Amino acid sequence: MSDIKDISLAASGWDKIKWVESYMPVLKLIREEFRRTTPFAGMRISTSIHLEAKTAYLALTLREGGADVHVTGCNPLSTQDDVAAALASDGMEVFARHGVTDEEYDAHLRMALAHKPHLMIDDGGDLTNLIHGDCRGYGECLLGGCEETTTGVHRLIAREKAGLLDYPMINVNDADCKHLFDNRYGTGQSTLDGIMNSTNLIIAGKTVVIAGYGWCGRGVAMRVHGMGGLVIVTEIDPVKGIEAVMDGFRVMKMDDAAPLGDLFITVTGCSDVITGEHFKVMKDGVLLANAGHFDVEINKNDLAAQAVEVWQRKPNITGYRMADGRILNLLAEGRLVNLAAGNGHPAEIMDMSFSIQARCLEYIAKNHKKLENRVYQVPREIDMDVAKLKLAAVGAETDTLTPEQEKYLGLVL
Repeated sequence: MSDIKDISLAASGWDKIKWVESYMPVLKLIREEFRRTTPFAGMRISTSIHLEAKTAYLALTLREGGADVHVTGCNPLSTQDDVAAALASDGMEVFARHGVTDEEYDAHLRMALAHKPHLMIDDGGDLTNLIHGDCRGYGECLLGGCEETTTGVHRLIAREKAGLLDYPMINVNDADCKHLFDNRYGTGQSTLDGIMNSTNLIIAGKTVVIAGYGWCGRGVAMRVHGMGGLVIVTEIDPVKGIEAVMDGFRVMKMDDAAPLGDLFITVTGCSDVITGEHFKVMKDGVLLANAGHFDVEINKNDLAAQAVEVWQRKPNITGYRMADGRILNLLAEGRLVNLAAGNGHPAEIMDMSFSIQARCLEYIAKNHKKLENRVYQVPREIDMDVAKLKLAAVGAETDTLTPEQEKYLGLVL
């Protein structure tokens, strides 16, 4: 039985789902195909993804393919209760409420696995960790699954190297139609949306310190620069560091950037990126935001330990007053600011990411007998198919090679 906040919120949730459907043409085509082909007939699917409208449309697409879908979130603050209610009102099992405790969040993950899924979609590795640990019995029917985000992929690869991966998993994050668009354009826009919606402050003229220059960091830097912000990048990778320099940004250690920034945005996927020593030298009124998967990049324990007063200044902004009177502002409790304080990535972006997810689950359902217990890349044909469908949806076309060009390039003999 579903565990949601309030079923009466369903009408608002359906409005959101129908809105994003209008801007997710590729997933809509896949949904229509799945209705005919039912690739998941008789199968159970568990998903742990940020539960908002685009995710709901993916869940409906999978159900259209014949699956019994159980849904939960992957972050205590990113669930939209009206969207959860909409899915529950349509008979889907949903275990998610906005603002749950860590204990309730863990319980919801377990509820989503309790029906012993054949397939799963994970975002950050929480389902994977449970099904390799306390919930191992729930994995007896599992054929494999997909991982959505960088942090989860790192954990999967570590598990595979240690010989502790019990099921085949597909690394959706590194598909071209995912990371080149979702991580870069999606994170770039939605992170700034969440920050501006929460603060109602300007970006232009601010010094913005961006920790991490992977695809997400690149996207955030691009958007900040386009809005008139002055970008400083911190990195641990020299190659990414010099790339940021050549993109026109200052690159320095966090120790040196800490006194300079007006706004800090962490997108590393690592822990303790901003810690106590940094808080001591930050400006009065600084804004601290995280767009990495877990709330560990900004050390909240260090921040609270230094504060003489902690209070809610407005929704999604917690003020920490230091002994010298400075106020440091933490957005969205250090959780994903684009989802905890916003609506997540644009629908047009998630159209590609979730189409990749749907196709990859279909691939596992059809090919699981040939798959080993390791991390697979998304099959190239899936990436290319989604790209072609998206191009057609936006009214664009690419050239094709002539037979002569194929010979010249050595593609045929």
